[in-house]
Amino acid sequence: MDIKNLRRKVGVMLLSAVLISSMPAYSLSLGKQDEIIIPKNYPAKYNEEYVKRIKNLYKEVSDDHIFYVALDMLKDTNGEFSRRAIMGNNLSKKPVRVMFKDLGSIRPDYADYDALGWKKNKRLYIFINPKHKEAPPGAIAALLSHEAIHQDEYNSIAEETYAWTMEASVWSEIVELYPESDENLSPLVQRENKLKKLFEKGNYSSKYIRKTVQSNEGYKGLPATSPGFEDL
Repeated sequence: MDIKNLRRKVGVMLLSAVLISSMPAYSLSLGKQDEIIIPKNYPAKYNEEYVKRIKNLYKEVSDDHIFYVALDMLKDTNGEFSRRAIMGNNLSKKPVRVMFKDLGSIRPDYADYDALGWKKNKRLYIFINPKHKEAPPGAIAALLSHEAIHQDEYNSIAEETYAWTMEASVWSEIVELYPESDENLSPLVQRENKLKKLFEKGNYSSKYIRKTVQSNEGYKGLPATSPGFEDL
């Protein structure tokens, strides 16, 4: 090979090296953007392959896979009604958008709420306090079963009683189906276990949950009933 051709070949190699070194990192790690990191508190069933498989079913609801898992865990429980409601079988006829959100940014009084059902421009939302990002998905599932009951701008003691009782009932089923969900270190699990005790104390009825709702300062001023929830 003569000197001229050698220089040309070396020049091409150097140019290629420069181009590769200047490429964005993501192009060198093709496929990693689809990788899902599965938290240790997910039930064994929900491995990366399974979560990817159910993504298409729930992607219109959320961008966060913890909500895919939580919704999927509602299957075969009393929360199936809520799961279907979140997927679009609700008064808006559209999937409910579910996400973590700083509730204090909506209104300072909401900062310590665990979750909030919201309606904006005929679209329903469920906002979960970010402090529950590390909660087991089973506890998130129970919470979603509650919030999915609220589908309009009205609320009442009867509606909240029904929603809290639904949550307690679903949590009772979740810990039977997925015992690993009962992580007492999680504030959300602590909430769920308190509700479960009230549910059991009332012989699996709303008896003591209703009393708790009626004495809750956050519900002070709510009417006794609302559309669809006329009976206590």
